[in-house]
Amino acid sequence: MGPLNPLNDPAVIYLRAMLGVRLDRLREDGDRDAGASAIEWAIITAILALIAITIGAVIQRLITTKANSIKTE
Repeated sequence: MGPLNPLNDPAVIYLRAMLGVRLDRLREDGDRDAGASAIEWAIITAILALIAITIGAVIQRLITTKANSIKTE
């Protein structure tokens, strides 16, 4: 028995087909709402970036506080 190819899994084939259909629809209808859609994506991306930066800063602060509390005698 040879190595299994995960790309031949029925679920992956189905997802690739559904993505292909959606991409075709976007290519056909993309010109109508392209401006509004781009602005929406930019806002969503900015919000997600702010959330990621905030979480990173909180984690860094917690790690720094914990590291500074370790006694090194």
